[in-house]
Amino acid sequence: MPHVNIKHFPVTMTPEQQTALMTTITQALENALGCEAGAVSIALEPIDPEEWQEKVYGPEIRDRAHLLCKTPDY
Repeated sequence: MPHVNIKHFPVTMTPEQQTALMTTITQALENALGCEAGAVSIALEPIDPEEWQEKVYGPEIRDRAHLLCKTPDY
């Protein structure tokens, strides 16, 4: 615990950029939840823009709005 799944439009990241992102997210979770870095798992899930509404917006944002801590501006 915890597990984070980040759904995003496809983007190319260097290994250094990906490491920096994972480090930042892990540190934020350690600080907020008091967990150890070794307990954190993170997945990056690219979603094509054409599929965003069906695969992400509908089921993850609109239908689970009560769980959102930050809502999008669209």
